[in-house]
Amino acid sequence: MLGLTTATKKASKTEAEKPFWISFSDLMTALMVLFLVAMTITLMSVTQKVISGPEEHRKKVDACMADMAAMTAEQFPGVEIKGHSIRFGTLALFATNKHRLDAKAEATLRTYVPKVLLLTRSPGCDPVFKRVIVEGFASQSGTYIYNLHLSLQRAERVLCILLNPSVPDALNERDRRDVRNLFLVGGSSFNALKPSDAESQRIELKLEFLGYEEEREQIREAPLDQELKCPLE
Repeated sequence: MLGLTTATKKASKTEAEKPFWISFSDLMTALMVLFLVAMTITLMSVTQKVISGPEEHRKKVDACMADMAAMTAEQFPGVEIKGHSIRFGTLALFATNKHRLDAKAEATLRTYVPKVLLLTRSPGCDPVFKRVIVEGFASQSGTYIYNLHLSLQRAERVLCILLNPSVPDALNERDRRDVRNLFLVGGSSFNALKPSDAESQRIELKLEFLGYEEEREQIREAPLDQELKCPLE
């Protein structure tokens, strides 16, 4: 107004222009939060695996046994599956103090076992299947050791029947190889008795499965016996 000029006020730096520095305590808090989040996610993942892994494994085993039971019921009336055990009932009984089976029982075993092996190689069973135990049984007459020896002979007789390459209905080479590699024998003396002595003189096949995350054992490769002489003869 009187020729006076007002000095222009120098603009101050805005907040955006000021440098931003996070405090050390804030940085540590942020890192701790990130660590806790990562740990929570990891623990949830591990817990889920611990809970669902064995359950999924059990379901696979049950599904395999369900397929086995369905095949058995459809094609082999008289053969029964109980749990993981395959029972032949009157189709494979031994005479007192004997470890031989009649021709009809032998034919039943040579027809049934390849069907079992075929299922164990299926996508549903192969990841969990481990092996088969052939278990022999005896009646309550006789001493414990005698019956134990007899029941083992009965189980061994089954392997002689299955591995014999000379009979007309012999198993093919792949099946015989699997019997040799995957079948074990066991005896139960006069344990697990049936109502009568005749019913007790039997054999059963017991399927075993891998445990959760159990590794399958390596099997040594060896040629099959081209001629079989059963040591029970």
